[in-house]
Amino acid sequence: MLIWFTYLADWVTYTLFGISTESPYAGGVHFFIEDTSKILVLLLVLIYCIAFVRATLNPEKVRYYLQGKHRFIGYALGAFFGSVTPFCSCSSIPLFMGFVSARIPLGVTIAFLLTSPLINEVVVVMLGSLLGLKFTIIYIVIGLTLGMLAGFLIDLIKGERWLVPFLAKEYARVDEITEIEYTHKKMNMVERHVFAKEETLTIFRRIWKWVIIGVGIGAVIHGAIPAEWFSEHLGAKQWWSVPLATLLAIPMYVNATAIVPILESLLLKGVPLGTTLAFCMSAVAVSLPEFMMLKQVMSKRLLMVIAGYLLIAMSLLGWLFNYINI
Repeated sequence: MLIWFTYLADWVTYTLFGISTESPYAGGVHFFIEDTSKILVLLLVLIYCIAFVRATLNPEKVRYYLQGKHRFIGYALGAFFGSVTPFCSCSSIPLFMGFVSARIPLGVTIAFLLTSPLINEVVVVMLGSLLGLKFTIIYIVIGLTLGMLAGFLIDLIKGERWLVPFLAKEYARVDEITEIEYTHKKMNMVERHVFAKEETLTIFRRIWKWVIIGVGIGAVIHGAIPAEWFSEHLGAKQWWSVPLATLLAIPMYVNATAIVPILESLLLKGVPLGTTLAFCMSAVAVSLPEFMMLKQVMSKRLLMVIAGYLLIAMSLLGWLFNYINI
C-alpha cells in the first residue's frame, strides 16, 4: 500500500510540477509530498483504530491505578500510562495537580510527565511507517527508561520539597489519605465509534500543521543541505557534536509529531543515530513553553534539575548509540 504514496509523489513532482529529476529541488519536493500524504492518511486510519481500542481509558482511571503502588512498579506504570494517554503542555498543570493531590509519589508523576510528550500513538505510527519496527522499539524503550529513571532520581532527592508551597503541603499531609474513585463506563460499539471519531478529529486538528512543519523542515534538510555538511559538523567521531545537538534542539518548539520527519531526514543524510536521537528527543522533551507552564507548579530549582537530567541523559544516550553504532 505504501508504494502508492511514492507513485503519487512521482506524479506530482515530475509530471504535475514538471520538476526535472536533475533539479536540486526535486529530492526535497518529492520527500515532502510523499511523507506528508503518507503520514496524514496513516494517522487518520490508525489513530481511529487506537482510539477505538482505548475508548474507556481516562485520567481518573490512570490515577486510580497509580495510587498506592510500590514505587518501582509505580515508575513503570507512570511511564506506561504516559505513553498511552494523550498529554500536552496545555493539560500538564491540571493533571500534575491532580496527581499531587492524590499523594501519588512525585517520582511516579514525573515519570508520567516526561514520558507523555516523548511517546504517544501518533509518534509510534509515524516512526513505524517511516523508519521501521526496530527503530520504533528502540525509541519506545528509551522513552520509557528516561521517564522511569527520572522518577527514581526525583524521589531520591525528595523533589517534592521544591514544588510551589501549596503543592508541597499536599505531601506533608502524610496522615491523610485521599481515595480516588472513578466511574467505569462500559461502551457499546456505537459509543466507541463516536469516541474514536471525535478523538481522531481532535488529534488530527491539533497535529496536522505540525506534520507539515516537520516534513517541511525535513524536506529542506533532505534536499537543500549537502550531506558533506552533516558529516563535517555532526560526524560520529566528533564527541562535541552530541551535546551541541542537544543544546541546539532546546529553542525548537516542536512536538514529537513534527520531529519524526526531521529525524528521518537527519538519518538519511548520514547523521549518526546517537546524535540524531539526542537532537530530536531534546527538542521534544526540553520544551521551553511547557517548562514555562510548569513554572506555575514547580520551583526554578526543580525545573533546573529536570532540565539538567534530560540534557545529561540525552548526551549520554547519544554517545552510547554512536559508540555501539546501531
